Amino acid sequence: MDMRALDPAKLDAMIARAVGGLSAGYGGVMVSLGHRLGLYKAMAGAGPLTAREVAGRAGWAERYVREWLNAQVAGGYVAYHAG
Repeated sequence: MDMRALDPAKLDAMIARAVGGLSAGYGGVMVSLGHRLGLYKAMAGAGPLTAREVAGRAGWAERYVREWLNAQVAGGYVAYHAG
């Protein structure tokens, strides 16, 4: 295959679609986990919480809740407050 025949704009668009699709799939899995594990309920109406507080309210290990929260922030589902 002659690489010079590739249109860089089309290649960029295809890569963006692929990454977007992967991201959407991952985000869907993480939203489902949050629902099934009661993590959203643990946060509902509570205001800002730490990963430890969410884990305690939901009854799950802090380390895994922190990873889940990081994914939620990256996906724009929850807001991060530095304080």
